[in-house]
Amino acid sequence: MNTSVIQSMINAIDRPAIFITPEYVIQAVNQAYSDTYEKKVALGRSKCFEISHQNSKPCDQCGELCPMQLARETGRATSVVHIHHTDNGESYCDILMKPVFDIDGSILGYLEILDKIKYASSQTGVNRMMGVSEPFKAMLNRINRAARSTISVLLQGETGTGKELVAHAVHQASERADKPFVVIECTGLSESLFESELFGHEKGAFTGAAGSKKGLIEIANGGTVFFDEIGDVPLNMQVKLLRLLETGYFRAVGGLTQKRSDFRLVCATHKNLLKMVEDGEFRQDLYYRIAGFPIHLPPLRERRDDIPLLVAQFLEVTHHQQKTFSQDALATLLDYGFPGNIRELKSIVEQAVLMSDDEVIHVSNLPPVVTNQPQQANDARDNVLTLEQVERQYLQDLCSRFDGSIQELADQLDLSQRTLYRKLERFGLRLNKS
Repeated sequence: MNTSVIQSMINAIDRPAIFITPEYVIQAVNQAYSDTYEKKVALGRSKCFEISHQNSKPCDQCGELCPMQLARETGRATSVVHIHHTDNGESYCDILMKPVFDIDGSILGYLEILDKIKYASSQTGVNRMMGVSEPFKAMLNRINRAARSTISVLLQGETGTGKELVAHAVHQASERADKPFVVIECTGLSESLFESELFGHEKGAFTGAAGSKKGLIEIANGGTVFFDEIGDVPLNMQVKLLRLLETGYFRAVGGLTQKRSDFRLVCATHKNLLKMVEDGEFRQDLYYRIAGFPIHLPPLRERRDDIPLLVAQFLEVTHHQQKTFSQDALATLLDYGFPGNIRELKSIVEQAVLMSDDEVIHVSNLPPVVTNQPQQANDARDNVLTLEQVERQYLQDLCSRFDGSIQELADQLDLSQRTLYRKLERFGLRLNKS
């Protein structure tokens, strides 16, 4: 493949893209890529990590997963989320790396295509998800994949992990971003209120209905509907919800005209819906309708590296940027389990700010729930982990300490390499050596 053919291929891509050799040298670049970075590309001389990361060494030698190394090892396309130094400062990018082969099967180089992630940041900011940890980056990768399609998304995570923020990110990154984003709180909705809120009502449909009112489903036409805590919808209402999701048609309460709404579906729950299906508390057909693309939101205890950044953000939003946590106070937070996750961290920061008398927040300023951890020991029944959680934790531990190849680990686990790759991708994990 000659240089002109490579350049033509790169120019046809509508996202930032480059073609690089196995030695990281950029051989072709499109205008979108050149416009993304401050540092100019010198074809045949510049290396990808010099432009995107301003590093002198490849990503894997600087503590990050290198997509080229992963593509080289697997022989297929792969993607990772990195923090790049763009013309707008540090910014998250979802990197797709595709190996390009010669007709004899030898590797010619790699096609790198970028998706800029505007809804997340590695720095403090407003209305954006923040983090730098590997579980956070793995979640961003899945959000980005889901946003490109119209598939139904199910957000699964503990209370306080930021499900509404993730749902909004799916909307923001989709083609419906300029249309409405409508939140429907499923907790506590009675049947009559459920229908009226979702489908609207006509004048005189019931006592107190002095006028007609549009429902949330009609308002969301063209946009995204977010059903928060979908597991709280009672069985008798699940049938009506399923009918809406399957057909897109509905009737306002008291109305005769059938209406239609075109919307993207995102649902969230902290409950185990499959267990609820087994127990007859949640319809199986509804579950498979909403769970087209599950996204796991990691609890804060799995995102320790993100806690200092989140603390800084909460100090900023409470207008106490001048205050800082002492090293001991921050270390105490890092050791805490955060059963309430990010929402609890925000509350703890706010309490500590109020209790501190100077600009340094000390351990003594933290709430007792953080400093007296032995008192927080839960009953053994509350500490039972699901098999999925056990598998995740076990594989996470292996990835951090195993120094062999992916094939060697698969052999020791008595798995095929493909099965192990599938499990690691599911949990957003990579071998440190990868």
